[in-house]
Amino acid sequence: MAQRPWPLFSSLEVITLMDPLTHGLAGAVAAQTVSKKEKHRPAALTAFAAALLPDIETFIHHPSDPLFNLEIHRQFTHAIIFIPVGALIAAGLLWWFMRKHLDFREIYLFSLLGYATHGLLDAVTSYGTELLWPISDIRVAWNLIPIIDPVLTLGIGALVAVSFYYRQNIWSLAAVVWVILYLMTGFIQRERAAEYMEKLAVERGHHIERLVVKPSIGNLVLWRSTYLAQDSIYVDAPRPGFFASPVVYFGDSAPAVIPERHYSGFRNTTIYEDILRFYRFSDRFLVMHPEKEQIIGDARYSMVPNHLTPLWGIQVDTTQPGRHVPFMHFRDAGQEVREDFIEMATGAREADYRP
Repeated sequence: MAQRPWPLFSSLEVITLMDPLTHGLAGAVAAQTVSKKEKHRPAALTAFAAALLPDIETFIHHPSDPLFNLEIHRQFTHAIIFIPVGALIAAGLLWWFMRKHLDFREIYLFSLLGYATHGLLDAVTSYGTELLWPISDIRVAWNLIPIIDPVLTLGIGALVAVSFYYRQNIWSLAAVVWVILYLMTGFIQRERAAEYMEKLAVERGHHIERLVVKPSIGNLVLWRSTYLAQDSIYVDAPRPGFFASPVVYFGDSAPAVIPERHYSGFRNTTIYEDILRFYRFSDRFLVMHPEKEQIIGDARYSMVPNHLTPLWGIQVDTTQPGRHVPFMHFRDAGQEVREDFIEMATGAREADYRP
């Protein structure tokens, strides 16, 4: 029987299950903290369900334009301005299930609390959320926690369960404290990692034009640094550590793909506009895939934090400038990838640099 990949890298299964679970639990916490004891459980269930609704946009597709599907994710349904509307839709749907336990005003209130947590929770992760749509298409990403964080989710889940069982707000307040402390930890780790990378760049003789530091998959121990200097992109894996000495693992580098320079001959074509769209989505961190021809990848994400093999990218076929580019995923969870990640996350690998 084939060996099953290490759970940390079972990408779609983990994302499909844990991401909505975390959102639902966060919504439940918001409702539990303000509900009366007799309404505690229906309030939590209402907010849990409402907190899942913003991701309904994943079902919106444009068959001939793959980048539309990418851009719509975490867009208008996650925007602050849409929260009252989304909550009203959620309340209308939940009315049929909760009307025996809550009146419509209460259903709407708890739906509002649950729905509001979704976009804010997404914004503290490393992907990006258009909180200010339609005023701005900037994707807010505070990079405090990874998209999937089992430690955060399990902590919230345990406290929500106790609060639900005893119908006592004190446990949901404890969950709020837990989330705040965890986000503060992520902030401190992010700032430390950025400080180390700025110091390292100076020693390398690089002038950083843009730097982004994100947590790696499922943890706050190992981070990914991506910076642009002298028209090249450099990725490294800083490990700020909690009780151990901080270290940095050197990574890959490659020339940055700059559409205005490398694809200027295709201006006013569909393929050029698509490249620009992906350029904006990727915060201008684009590289060619190191192993696949015609693939431009988002340099900010990789299975291993010091590798430049992207998690996703677009296939650019310049012989068909009038067609939309395909969007592709690349998830390599092979043994070598797992071993590289584990060695750096646990500190088993010899450090390349000690700040």
